[in-house]
Formats: sequence, C-alpha cells, structure tokens
Amino acid sequence: MAKKEKTNYTCTECGGVVNKWAGQCPSCGQWNTLVETVVESGGNRFSGQYQGLAQTAPVLSLADIEAIDVPRFGTGIDEFDRVLGGGLVAGGVVLIGGDPGIGKSTLLLQALANMSKLKKVLYVSGEESGAQIALRAKRLAIDAGELQLQAEIQLEKILNTLAEHKPQVAVIDSIQTIYSDALTSAPGSVAQVRECAAQLTRVAKQSGITIIMVGHVTKEGALAGPRVLEHIVDTVLYFEGDTHSSFRLVRAFKNRFGAVNELGVFAMTEKGLKGVSNPSALFLSQHDSQVPGSCVMVTQEGTRPLLVEIQALVDTSHVPNARRLSVGLEQNRLAMLLAVLHRHASIAVFDQDVFINAVGGVKITEPAADLAVLLAIHSSMRNKPLPRGLVVFGEVGLAGEIRPAPRGQERLREAAKLGFSIALIPKSNAPKQKVEGLNVIGVERIDEALNRLRELD
Repeated sequence: MAKKEKTNYTCTECGGVVNKWAGQCPSCGQWNTLVETVVESGGNRFSGQYQGLAQTAPVLSLADIEAIDVPRFGTGIDEFDRVLGGGLVAGGVVLIGGDPGIGKSTLLLQALANMSKLKKVLYVSGEESGAQIALRAKRLAIDAGELQLQAEIQLEKILNTLAEHKPQVAVIDSIQTIYSDALTSAPGSVAQVRECAAQLTRVAKQSGITIIMVGHVTKEGALAGPRVLEHIVDTVLYFEGDTHSSFRLVRAFKNRFGAVNELGVFAMTEKGLKGVSNPSALFLSQHDSQVPGSCVMVTQEGTRPLLVEIQALVDTSHVPNARRLSVGLEQNRLAMLLAVLHRHASIAVFDQDVFINAVGGVKITEPAADLAVLLAIHSSMRNKPLPRGLVVFGEVGLAGEIRPAPRGQERLREAAKLGFSIALIPKSNAPKQKVEGLNVIGVERIDEALNRLRELD
C-alpha cells in the first residue's frame, strides 16, 4: 500500500503554514487564502548547483557606498520604456500580468525582437511550442532572426541554459508553468511558483541577466500564486483594458527603478501592439457639440498628465433605493460626494439614479477627480452642458472645501497644449504667472464652484 503524502496548508498572501485548514490565516488575518500543499522531504535544496548563487557580502558603511545612477537600455517600444521608468536595468526582474489574450506575449515578443539586434536575448516558453511562436512572429511581421528560443518548463534546465548562453535579457512565459525537481508539488502551486521565482531572481542578481516573468491572474484580477512573488521582483506591471477593445493600458504598480503608477497606452493592431503618442485624445469623447453630463478633467498618471472625460447620467429612480453605479471610479467615493453635494450645495439626488463613467476604460484612483464628478452630475441634472473648453480638477472634502491636487502646473500646461481655454481649479493650485491661452478660475468651496459655472453660462 502506497504511503500517503503528508500535507499542510500554506497562505497565498504571507506564506504562513498551518496543519489544518481554516477560513482565516492566523498569521496575516486574510480570509480564504489557505491552500493545501504537499510537505517536502528534508534536505538542503540549495546545495550543489545553487550553492554559489548567494555570496556573503561584506558589511559596509552607507556613507562609503557610491550612489550612482542605474544604467538602462531601451526595448525599442517607447510606451513600454516609459512604464519601466526609462528602460530595463541589468540584473532587474520584471513581473508582468494580465488577463488571457490581452497581449502580454505579443508585447514581449516585439520587445525581444527589437533588442535582439543589439543584445543577446532568450525567450523561454512554457505554454507554446516553438512553431506557434514562429507563426505569431510571422503573422506580426516581426524580424526575429537573432532571437533565441527555448520551449522548456523544468527550472534546472532553464538555469543551465542561462548559464551556458549568458543572454542579457530573458523572458519566462510563464512563471506558473515552470517547476523544479527539488519539489514534488505540481507546476503552478504556491511552493513551485515561490521557489522558481526565487531561484530565477537569485540568478538575475548574480549574473546581471535581466529577467521578465509573465504571470497569470486570478478571476479577481490579482496575480495568481503567493503574494511574495510581487515582493521579490523589482517591477510589477499589469495589463488593463477590455479584450474586446483595441486599446491596452500597462500600469506599473511597483518599480524600484522608476515612478510607481506610471501608465503606458497601446493600440492592438494587425502588426501587434503600437504605442499611442497622444493618449489624452483616447480618453476624450468626440462630440459635434457640447452635451449635458460631460466634464473634462486632468488626471496625473505617474509622471504624465492625461485629460479624461467624466460622464454622468442622472435619471429619476423608479425603485425605493436609488441606484449608484460608477465605472472607472471608486463607487464608495461617489456616495460620499453625493452627500457633500446635498449638504453644502443644497442639491438633493436621493430620488435619482446616478451613473458615472470614465471614457476610454481608464481607471481613476486619485481624489482629484471629485470636482469633475460633481460638475458632471450637476450638468446632467440641469440638462445643460458645461461651457465649451472647460477643464477641471480638485479634491472635494467632507466640509465642502476644494483641496489642491499635486502637480497642478503640469496639469494646466497639458490642458492649454490641447486647446482648452477655461480651467476651474482649487485656489491653492492657481498659478502665480498666467498660463497662455488659459483663463484660470480658482475656487475654495463646492458652492462657489457651482456659482462660478452659472456665471459662465
């Protein structure tokens, strides 16, 4: 009779281990994160070929360490370089995730093909055969004659390939398909993903190879596997956007070598992903004339100011509890803003359905969108469009005050560059010197903002 393997339960968030399943992890307090894993046999997994990967570093004074800029090299795709903070870094580890079919492999194949003309690159595929990748490259008309390819899922063989060929950039597609012989669990399990990512990261830091790992996502949109996967890498990128749309957004959620929350905008074409040079035009609807419920705001995504159109629709509710729906903005914040509008501007919407949408599928997380949301709602209620050429930004507090937004001068310059003529902004963001072609109106409270709008009608 075969001996039954001993199992325990590992938390996908913190890596804590318990003997029995529980609804809540006792280590980090997260719910429904315990996954059954096989207990590995004893022995040192890091002996043998892994022994020399981590060398003992001497203790140094921080003042004696020279602070130098990290050299970068481009991928040949400007929008991808922007999200990375200016390009790839030697020895850096990048993790990129997204929904199936959104364009992760296509983007990386294009980037490797560009870099293969100047650098030695390697594409390790654990999901597709070499013939499938060659067919994709032919379909996209990619010149990949210098690109090296290996279809392999065993970690030890991949590490031997990296040691033998010594590429400058390597792509692992995907980390959930790789397994190590040192573990008995299946590929994609918590232990395998953590172990393979740790070994690849160790090799990258020791040899200076830049490694880009593709990660699967769960149905909730988070990266599959243990949360420690995001902690050990240097950069975490997420693909956003609808697979039915031709536009893709790549957002940086972690970057040790650049700005966090940077955004890259791409368009999916027959020849692959192409960077969008003027993304502000993507997020603005094309109307022949001004329409009620539409307000343009300037949002800051990393180092880039973007103009986004906020649309609101207010309609009489036919149910006891009026509906509140927000797409692209935080729904709880919408309820708070409606309460502020009632208390400090005497505009009640308790018997109205309120729908908010950010055009273009962009997700706005910063509170500087508050003023644009309230003005769009007010415009829809009055069934009267806002003045032509108006752009706004500003955070609205619970006391009805309008708080300043960071990098206000850059937002105003972007609006003026795209031809907007009126800016309704927090008074604290009002520029000391006049912005050419832009009439800047500074306000301190939401009722004052609404009164100034009526004067502009």
